[in-house]
Amino acid sequence: MIKIRILKEDNNIKKISITGHSGYEEAGKDIVCAAVSSTAITTVNNILSLDKTIDYIESNGSLIIVVTKTDKVTQKLLNNMVSMLSELENDYKKYIQII
Repeated sequence: MIKIRILKEDNNIKKISITGHSGYEEAGKDIVCAAVSSTAITTVNNILSLDKTIDYIESNGSLIIVVTKTDKVTQKLLNNMVSMLSELENDYKKYIQII
């Protein structure tokens, strides 16, 4: 199961941690993992292209995003990412859990 942990402070996202594998399908064919990965990496790349307001660590299939400077654009992009991941969670409850 993919576990997504969201840490908020004063209603702002401060950290997002994405770990695990969905187990929906074998590696290379897993549409759930692919959807989560592409959503997260696209968001990270968009934020970094605008301003360096986040740091991230990608290791062994896990991704940790840490907000280093809170601004409206970063928060909107992160909230959009969480919204998209929530839609995936609704469709694939056995494979994704947002905490």
